[in-house]
Amino acid sequence: MTRDNAPFEIHVHGDVSLRQDVVFSQIQDALKPLWQYAGARSLAAAAESAYEDEPGIRFDAAAHVLQICWTVPGDEDFRQVIEEACMGLNEITAAGAALEVSFYDTEYDEEDQSSEEDARDDFLMCFVGPTPAAIMQVQRDLLVQDVVHVMERHFDAAELDGVVAAVDKLFGERFDALENSMRLGRPPRGHGGSSGHGGSRKPRHLH
Repeated sequence: MTRDNAPFEIHVHGDVSLRQDVVFSQIQDALKPLWQYAGARSLAAAAESAYEDEPGIRFDAAAHVLQICWTVPGDEDFRQVIEEACMGLNEITAAGAALEVSFYDTEYDEEDQSSEEDARDDFLMCFVGPTPAAIMQVQRDLLVQDVVHVMERHFDAAELDGVVAAVDKLFGERFDALENSMRLGRPPRGHGGSSGHGGSRKPRHLH
């Protein structure tokens, strides 16, 4: 599959801790949606990023960590692909982790003063983990970091204990609702494995 005129450069970034018993073939199976999207016949063939200064997709066997800093040309259909890859990773993870996915508009020219169109850049966070609780823990930690970072501009860190407690309460209620829904056999409301939002142009993350 070639995407010479793809509307986006899509960058995936994150480190995922894997179970100690996981072998490379399981990683290849989990990431099959990604390497097939890149037009490759194996993970090894697709592991190299579109940019030489990015490590691509690597498995640190000693630390049992999957390291992803990988760019591929593509379109909006990549959203479904990354969701499928995350579902595959859920089966082999040892802990919750976040994957950042950035869409960069390849047709947007920042130096074109005559253009009235905004870049179609977008950004989303995907979460993986062995259990819903592990995924929620990562979501909670990232939210606390974001909230504290913003509020520390106006308040001392010691004054924010109540804010952190409120975030914990919200996630506790969400987890209780998830458990109840699973017991009753119906999908939970307000919970998902990934979340996204539009954003300004972000720099690619490099190791």
